[in-house]
Order: sequence, then C-alpha cells, then structure tokens
Amino acid sequence: MYIIDTHTHLDDDRYDDILDEVLTNASNDGVKLHIIPGADIKTLKKASNIANKYDNVYYAAGVHPYDITDFNLDYLKSFLDDKKCIAIGECGLDYYRSPSEEEKVLQKEVFIKQIELSIEKKLPLIIHIRDASADSLEILKSYKEAFGVLHCFNASPILLELSDRFYYGIGGVLTFKNAKNLVEILPKIRLDRLLIETDSPYLTPHPFRGTLNEPKYCTLVAQKMAELLNKSIEEITELTTNNAKNLFKGLI
Repeated sequence: MYIIDTHTHLDDDRYDDILDEVLTNASNDGVKLHIIPGADIKTLKKASNIANKYDNVYYAAGVHPYDITDFNLDYLKSFLDDKKCIAIGECGLDYYRSPSEEEKVLQKEVFIKQIELSIEKKLPLIIHIRDASADSLEILKSYKEAFGVLHCFNASPILLELSDRFYYGIGGVLTFKNAKNLVEILPKIRLDRLLIETDSPYLTPHPFRGTLNEPKYCTLVAQKMAELLNKSIEEITELTTNNAKNLFKGLI
C-alpha cells in the first residue's frame, strides 16, 4: 500500500527545476499519487500541464480566497473535461488578513460559485478555511449536496458537524509543537474521513521546518497520526489511501 498526497502545490515555481527529483523522492518513500489543488487562475494551465505529463499526478481547478480578483467561472469550467482534473478547489474563506466586510462578501460569492459548480459536475470540493469556520459552516450546511475535503483542517470542533459529507486533510501541522488543538481533536475525527496531505512547499513537518516541503514528508504525517491514534503506520497508510480513493473517484 502507498500514500496519496491529497494536497501538494507541485506547480509552485520552487519545483520548476527539481520536479522529477521531488516525485522520485516521494515514490521512493512510498508516496505514489499526488493532487495539485488549483489556487490561482493564472497557474491552472501549469497545473494541468504537470498532471498530464506525469501519470501519477492529478489536479483540481479552483481559486483560493486570496486570488478571487482573477476569478473567471468560464475559464475554470474549461478544465473540467480533462480526466486528470478530479476536483474543484482550492476554494473557501480566509479571514486571517482581516479583510473588510466588502471583501468577505466577495469571498463568499466566489466560494458559493465554486460550490455550485462542484454540485453541478458532481466533483468533490477542496476547501480552505482559515479564521472563518462559522461562516464556512453556515454556507456548507446550506448546500446539502456539497462534499469534499476540508484541507489543512484547522481543528475547529464545529466543523466536525460536516463529517457525513466531508473529509479532513491532515498535514505537517500535526507534528508542530504548538499543534495542541489538532492533536486533541484528531481522535474525534472518523477514521473513514482522514486524509494525508503536505500542502507542500508550505508547512514542512518537524524536524525539517524551515526547509522546502515535499510530498515525501507525508510519511512523517502518517507516523505522527499512527502514534496519536495508536495504530500502525501500515494501518494509517491503508485507511487514508482508501479514503482518498473513495473521495476522488478519478484516481487510478
């Protein structure tokens, strides 16, 4: 059994000259499949090109809440007939930078458009939520057909209400010394709703914080998850991989 990195920004410029090496390193460490979340309209074509070059790389088409000024629904739709495009996102709400009320309204509008697109196309959502759990929950509860993953799960207990339709992406933050809330809530997440991710090149796990994150570090997340849940790493690998395949139907 192998690990699936369900959220890795392989289209980041920092990988341009080392992508073959990064993917080889991951494969050697048992991380065999990768999903690039679409975050910016301007880089979607690059994500598509990478996914169509490598058999074991897939991608999602979406717009991150920080990049909504470039949102273009028709352009987003143009990627959805590609078999390597298996989800909508990364989309959601992010109030970390204290946006104005007007900016919050725009974030919600763009988020809702992507939710509606995912329902129309029956594709899972990859959702980003930061300092916006209550508003995100309210929106997602109003769209009963929406499903997907809460990427980089922020350990908000109220979001566990969504576990009938949503998975929870767990990454390198779980290994951080200040991850008390995530460590405490992890056992409360249904085992059939856990996914592993890196969010690379960001959020590199301990003990490599401060260096470039890579999909190969999924193994460190799996090890920490196994330790906290009193499972073997083989059990964690199997259940998270099966979960990813259950959610992302396009994975082969």
